Amino acid sequence: MMRLFHVSDVHFGCEDEAAVAWFERLVKDERPDAVIMSGDLTMRARRTEFDAGLAWLQRLAVPTTVEVGNHDLPAYNLFTRFVRPYHRYHKVERLIEKPLDLPGVAIVPLVTTARFQFRLDWSKGNVTRRELNKALALVAEAPQDALVLVACHHPLIEGHTRATSDTRHGAEALAALAEAGVAGVLTGHVHDPFDITHDLDGHRIRMIGAGTLSRRTRDTPPSFNEVRIDGGKFDVVVRTLSPEPARVLPREHAVEDAGA
Repeated sequence: MMRLFHVSDVHFGCEDEAAVAWFERLVKDERPDAVIMSGDLTMRARRTEFDAGLAWLQRLAVPTTVEVGNHDLPAYNLFTRFVRPYHRYHKVERLIEKPLDLPGVAIVPLVTTARFQFRLDWSKGNVTRRELNKALALVAEAPQDALVLVACHHPLIEGHTRATSDTRHGAEALAALAEAGVAGVLTGHVHDPFDITHDLDGHRIRMIGAGTLSRRTRDTPPSFNEVRIDGGKFDVVVRTLSPEPARVLPREHAVEDAGA
C-alpha cells in the first residue's frame, strides 16, 4: 500500500507550532511515500515566513511537491507580485509545482493562484487555459495504468465548507481533468477536509480538501489527509491533532453535475 500525506495551509507566521511539530514527527516516524503540500505555506509571504517554512519542508526528507497558495504571493509589494512572485521560494524552488512519478501513481500540479484578477478579492481561485493545458499535457504523459492525482491550492468546485474558493473556470477544469482520466484533485484553501465525488459525462472524479496546520482553524482541529492507495483505488483518512482517532473521510456525492 502506498501512503501520501496531503497537507495544506500551514501559514508560517500564524502556524500552530504543536501541529507543525506533530506532522514533522509523523513523517519521520511513518515515512510516507510522498508529501503533497497544496499551498499557503506562509501567512504574508514574508522572507522570515518562507525561511521557516522551507526549512520545515527540507527536514521532512521525503519526496515532496509544493503548490503556491494565494498567501504565498506578496500582497503589498506589487512589483514583486507581478515580476518575481516566486523568488522567495528560491531555496526549494525545485519543489514548486513539481510533478511526482511514484510507482503506479502520478501527481500533477495545476496552478490556481493569480497575480491579478478583474475582481476585488484576489485570494480566490482562477484556472487559466494555459495552466489547464499544461496540467492536461502532464496527465497525458503519465503511464497508462497509473492512478493520476492533480494537486492545486483552490478547490475547483465548492465543498460543504464554511470558507469558499469561488474558482473561476473551476467547473470546466474539473470536467476536462475527469475526461482525461484524473482520479482526484487534492486541494486546500478552505481549512476543512472534504471528499466529494463528481460524475461528469460518464467520468468520475473526486474533489479532496485538506485542513490546516495553522491557528486559523474553522470547523476542524489542525489536520492533514493521509491518502492510502492500494490496487488502483484509494481512501482518504483525516488525521487530526485531537483525542479523536484517525478516520476515513466520509465520501460525499455531488448533487449536481459540476460541469453544468
